[in-house]
Order: sequence, then structure tokens, then C-alpha cells
Amino acid sequence: MADDTPQKVKKPFATPGAWEEARSLVHRHRKRLILGMALMLVSRLAGMVLPGMIGYAVDDVMLAEGQADMLLPLALVAALATIVQASTGFALSQVLGVAAQRAITEMRKRVQRHVTRLPISYFDSTQTGVLISRVMTDAEGIRNLVGTGLAQLVGGFVQATLGLGVLFYLSWRLTTVTLIVLILFGLVMATMFKKLRPLFRERGKINAEVTGRLGETLGGVRIIKAYSVEKREQLVFAKGVHRLLRNVAKSITGVSATTSAATLVIGGLSALMMVMGGRAIIAGQWGPGDLLQYLVFTAFVVAPVVSIASIGTQITEAFAGLDRIREILGTPTEIDEDKSRETIDELTGDIELEHVTFSYTEGVEVLRDVSLTAPAGTTTALVGSSGSGKSTLVSLVMAFNRPQEGRVLVDGRDLATLKLAAYRRQLGVVLQENFLFDGSVASNISFARRQATRAEVEEVSRIAHCHEFITAFPDGYDTIVGERGVKLSGGQRQRVAIARAILADPRLLILDEATSSLDSESEVFIQDGLRALRRGRTTFVIAHRLSTIQSADQIIVLEHGQIVERGTHHELLASGGRYRELYDTQYRFEQDRFINPGEDFTPEPEKVEVPKSRTGSPTRL
Repeated sequence: MADDTPQKVKKPFATPGAWEEARSLVHRHRKRLILGMALMLVSRLAGMVLPGMIGYAVDDVMLAEGQADMLLPLALVAALATIVQASTGFALSQVLGVAAQRAITEMRKRVQRHVTRLPISYFDSTQTGVLISRVMTDAEGIRNLVGTGLAQLVGGFVQATLGLGVLFYLSWRLTTVTLIVLILFGLVMATMFKKLRPLFRERGKINAEVTGRLGETLGGVRIIKAYSVEKREQLVFAKGVHRLLRNVAKSITGVSATTSAATLVIGGLSALMMVMGGRAIIAGQWGPGDLLQYLVFTAFVVAPVVSIASIGTQITEAFAGLDRIREILGTPTEIDEDKSRETIDELTGDIELEHVTFSYTEGVEVLRDVSLTAPAGTTTALVGSSGSGKSTLVSLVMAFNRPQEGRVLVDGRDLATLKLAAYRRQLGVVLQENFLFDGSVASNISFARRQATRAEVEEVSRIAHCHEFITAFPDGYDTIVGERGVKLSGGQRQRVAIARAILADPRLLILDEATSSLDSESEVFIQDGLRALRRGRTTFVIAHRLSTIQSADQIIVLEHGQIVERGTHHELLASGGRYRELYDTQYRFEQDRFINPGEDFTPEPEKVEVPKSRTGSPTRL
């Protein structure tokens, strides 16, 4: 009977992509690396001077008669070698340290640039903390490839090789035994690295998950406190950091075992040399200086071997990080997709959906065979029950998603054939939950047009009716709004977002519940700003409050992903269909809430007043 148990596939030391990335990094920084290698060799050779002189200094100078005058020259040579070693070591840290930091910076810029170009669907399925970890943490590891790590690795091999040559010259028998011990030590190191590599890979993954969850917790702290679920979030975080702790503990155990093995090797070799070297002195084959020289050169060999073990661990981490970085860099971006697409100049603004079908999950259609036309300069309002597909429809217009069937046409051209960057530069968006950046009010308003003057910023602020509250702040337009605009009220954030959209001067405008955070009085003011914003632009409006869309050129009623009605406000009221149901329900709610609270009030449909223009009587719903 066949064994159906899934076999665990062993990952190689590094994927071909990681090797390619490592080679590319080394090639880009090859000049500094070559200089670093040269400095490393000079430093290692200078470091051999003192051990090389010890035997002669002890046996032929200190223990011999009439050689005292040689002590000063030997000391000067040793001092000079030490100065050279210290100088080259300092220069090495400067040359390769700077190269490493530059490489880390360039890698972070490259990954961040790539991440910002990924399609929206990627962000929908990936935690923010994971992406932050890729940009900030994984890039750190490459310092060991283009920094001192690689140079120390090469230098360690050179030092160990030269040291072994001297040891064989001094005593090939003792050195052969020493070399066998070191080879066994190397095999132990290789086994340890094999166990440590998956731990380092897993650590990056766990760290990203914990960071992502922590970011969500901090971002949603108000919801957490509102529902008093702090303990639950604390537990989730605690479980995550304990997973990280277990991983780190295993890593520390492995590294400690490596260090302990190195200590045992050094101790064992010392004992071996004490026995064999002592016998050589007794037999008259060696002098005390020879034994001391052999001991020093043995340390000269063992030290880089231990260092290689440590550096090997760091380079293992670096390759694990490169694996994860390469995975992201291998994900196609919107810019990659744009290469084969046509450019687009200024839009006229004609939008058409032809038999569009879309689903986020296979088999669950959010939009089904939707067709509509929005002529340039007109306003199209989308209404319907929650989950009817309104936001999905505008996401298709913004090219955040692509339809599985049908086409989205812009000025008669298939949106799928147009360059997204050029298209989106002509989009303006005001969302229900508008995102403000942690900066000044002025910088948020001019976000899409950094070259805008303060006078232009203030002009659009007046149109959006936010100039008054901005100037009431002590710092005016230089007021810092805080992360996500937390220092402003919901209505204030909404008005700043509207001012931002007005200043962007888009050809296509998306308003998704743009007045949802405003009270009735503020909404009256803001409608003026929205009318000014909509003028001459193709506009899509999503609204639950039907009072905000009565002036729309066409109203599209969506239910279960299909268009069930379309027409103007008056036409849809007269038809007595789904729009009339929504309108009457909202009218009844508004009357019960504001006019006769506590009474069962049912309006008479034929007496419903159509709102007059803003120059006439106030709108009554």
C-alpha cells in the first residue's frame, strides 16, 4: 500500500534566485570588495609577524647570551606590524562598512519601489507587517555579503591556510593530528548550519507575522478599546512572540553548541600540544620558543576557523533574507504590465462598461453582466443594498481590479490596453474613510500636486469649506494632523480629502460616501464644494444618503451584482421600483429620527417633495 504521507521537501542552502541576487550585489560593489580584500590580506599578513618572531625572540635572543641588543629592533618590527594591522583593520571597516550600508539602503529603496508598484490584489492578500519586514529587516542581512563578513570569510581562509603551512613546517606529525581534529570540527559546523538554516528562514516569517499583527493592533486600537478586547489582542501577540522566542531559543542553542564545540576543539588541541610539544622539548628537538611559536600559530589557525563558523551563520541569514526578497521582487508589478500597453494623454472622460463580470473568489460573482455608459462630464450615482457591488464597480473604473469577463472602455479604448500610471494621474478619489498622512494640513491637501502654491491650497480649501477650521488652529495650514489624520474629526478629514481632490484637478472623479462623516449642517456646505468639484468632470458617486445624489445625471441601482434600474431621480421615483423603496425607507427613517421621534410616521409617497436648487428653499427629506 502506497504511503500517501506528504514528504517534506528539503530546501537548498539558497534558491537560484538568491544566488543570482548575491552575485549581482557582489558585482555591483566589486571595487570596494576588491579593495577590502586587499586590506584584509595586508592585515592578516601583518598579524603573522609577531607570531613568526616569537620562537626566534625566545630561543635566539632571550635565552642566548649577547643578543640583548636585538630586543629593541624586534620590538620596533612588532610595533610597526601592529600599527599596520590596526590601520588596515580600521580602513577595512570604513571601506566595506560604508559599502554594506549603501547596499542595504539601495536594496530597501529597490524593494519599497517594487512593493508600491504591486497590484492592489497583492496588498489584499498580504499583511502590511510582512511587507515592512521585507523592506527593513531582510535587507539588513546583505551587509554580510558586501560588508566585512565576506572579506572576513576570505581572510579567515587565507589566514588558516598560511598558518597551517607554518605549522607543517614546524611539525608535520603534530599538524596532521591537528588538521584531522579541525576537519572533524568542520563537519560538526556543517551539520549545525544545516539545522540552523531553516530556523533562520522561519524566524523571518514569524517576525513578519508578529509585526503585521502588531501593526493591525495599533492601527485598530480604537476598535479594540471600544469592544474591550485588549486581553485577547495581548494573548494573540503573546503567542506570536513566544513562537519567535522558541525559534530564537533553538537558534541560540545551536550557535552556543557551535561555540562550545569550538572551545572543546581549542582545549583538546592545547592538551595535545602540551603532551607532544613537551616531549619534543625533553627530547631536545624543540626549544621553549618553538613550542610557544607553535601554540601561537595554532591559535592563529583555530581563530579564523571559529570566525568562519560565526560568519557562516550570518551569511546563512543573509541568503534566507535574499530568498524572501527575491520572492517579492519576482512578483509582477503594474509597471511590468504597462510595458506592452498604450500611453494615454488627457482624457475626455467617456466611461463605458460592456457586459462586465467580476468575482474576488472563484464561483462567487460580485458583478454579473453589468453594462453602463457614463458620458464625459456627467455624474453617475450608484445605489443599492450593502454588498450589491457598488465599490467593486468603481474599483474596476479605477483599474484596481480587472473584470474576468467584459471590458471597461475609456474614451472608447479598452482600459486593459492603457498604461495605468498615465490613466490614474487623471483620477481623483474621495473615499468614505480617507487616509491622511502624518504631516501638515497643507501637505495633505497638496499631496497630488506638490508644486501647488499656498494660495492655491487656500483657494481649494475655501471651496471645500475647510479653510475656516484650518485657520482656527494655532498653526493654521502647518498644523500636524497625526497618523491617519487622527487629530482631525471625521468631518474635517473628509473636507481635507475633498480639497485634495479639487486641487488634483482630475478628469475622472470617484466619490465613495464622500459626505458620510458630515453632519447635516456640514453636508449643506460641502455639497457646494462637491458641485464645484464635479463640474466638467466624469463622476461616479456611491451614496447611501440619497439626498446627496438627486442632481446626478443618471442613477444606477445595483442589487446582487446586477443593474436592476437606471434613470434620473425623478424617473426612478415615478417608476415605483427598488429606488423608490430605498428612498421611502430612508425618508421614513429620517422623519422618525428628526421630525417625530417616538412616533410611527409613514409618509404619503405622492406628497414627497423633490429638493429644490440650493438657491431656493432648503431641502427637506
